[in-house]
Amino acid sequence: MILSDIRDYLKQRRQCTLNDIALHFDTNADAVRGMLAIWIKKGKVERRNATASCGTSCQSCDPTTTELYFWVEPTEPSAIKVEIPVPGFCNHQ
Repeated sequence: MILSDIRDYLKQRRQCTLNDIALHFDTNADAVRGMLAIWIKKGKVERRNATASCGTSCQSCDPTTTELYFWVEPTEPSAIKVEIPVPGFCNHQ
C-alpha cells in the first residue's frame, strides 16, 4: 500500500471509514492513519466523526468504524452531510 493507492481508493469511493480502508488494504489502522495524515496536510482529505460525540463519551463504538475520511476535490464544497448507521447499543443516535 502506497499513498497513491489510498488516493485512488478514496477518490473512487468518495468517503470511507478508517476500518474500510484498513480492511481493503489488509493493513493496520494506525498505518493507514499515518498515510491519511499526509493527504490531510496536503488538503486533499478531510477527517470527520460519524456523529459529533462519537469517540468522546460512551466509547462503545470501535473508533475505526466512526472515523470517516473524504477525498476533497478543489471545486467541491467540503460541507457534505453523511449518514452513517450508529450501532443500536450506542446512546448517541
